[in-house]
Amino acid sequence: MIVRNAWYVAAWAHEVSTAPLARRICGDPVVLFRCEDGVAAALLDACCHRAAPLSLGTVVPCGIRCNYHGLVFDKAGTCVAIPGQSVISPKARVRAYPLVEKDRMLWIWMGDPAKADPADILDYPFHNDHDNWPSRFEMAPAKSNYLLLIDNLLDATHLAYVHPDSVGGAAPQVHFHAEMKIERLANGVRSVRIMKNSPAPPAYHACVPFDGPIDRWQEFDFVAPASVLQYSGGVEAGEDRATSKRRRFDMRLFHAITPETETTSFYFWSAANGHAKGDLAATDRIVVEIRKAIVEDKAMVEAQQERISELGEEWLVDTRSDTVRGLMRRAVRRLADRAQAA
Repeated sequence: MIVRNAWYVAAWAHEVSTAPLARRICGDPVVLFRCEDGVAAALLDACCHRAAPLSLGTVVPCGIRCNYHGLVFDKAGTCVAIPGQSVISPKARVRAYPLVEKDRMLWIWMGDPAKADPADILDYPFHNDHDNWPSRFEMAPAKSNYLLLIDNLLDATHLAYVHPDSVGGAAPQVHFHAEMKIERLANGVRSVRIMKNSPAPPAYHACVPFDGPIDRWQEFDFVAPASVLQYSGGVEAGEDRATSKRRRFDMRLFHAITPETETTSFYFWSAANGHAKGDLAATDRIVVEIRKAIVEDKAMVEAQQERISELGEEWLVDTRSDTVRGLMRRAVRRLADRAQAA
């Protein structure tokens, strides 16, 4: 289920330059590029003359030139130049996709452009707060449906099994008996997990040398259709999280899973360090640990996708730990239904 009338991350802002970038989003071939004025654009990656990919073209002062026969298209997809002729048919154009640059991301709308409202794009100010939340930005292609990756993010009970040597670490019962609070949001779901007197996982130890058990938290906000905002951390057991001045670990993770096709995705993620703000190495250590966890997640979810492609998923059963996952899926369905009704 891919909802086209929605905003997705097409790229990190720094990925797109005057060198065309080819990316398939929601099944469509798209070319991303910046014009000389620095404004980014997104067009269907096919020239309207002979369907040559525009991503093989060149950015010129007035747009992007197809390097097969030289047609030039502006940011709106209108053909503005054809070598050897002065009259250009109004049919000579390619589809342009609404594209908005915000919080160091390029957000694309794949559906009806008349319904694209930039006000609907979520806010993530931490990407711009370099002093308090220094961040790193990465993207991992994944051979799985985007919703399977979001399922994985919102089901923290898998941590002890998939990530015992990274962000999991604790015995399974610590994760299964966490204090839970679940809240439905207008456009998604919020999940808060508290694990008191818990062993610090290896990933936390790599960043902060805790002496003993910690009180650990995991907060997830899912925003339909494909974003998860995560705040995780820990303080020494018994310390007040709000006022603790002793050893503590704070990180914010942004996850945006953009569907490439029904069975492949782009996994955009950023990691921000909130406990050692002036220490660039501390931020790098978080990235190393999170990258390790994402490799572990991808291996499991991609194998899961292979089986689902082979066997379907109608026969699968839910457990109690699937509550948040179910609410997430319903939020995406509501968004799809609203788009269909409109």
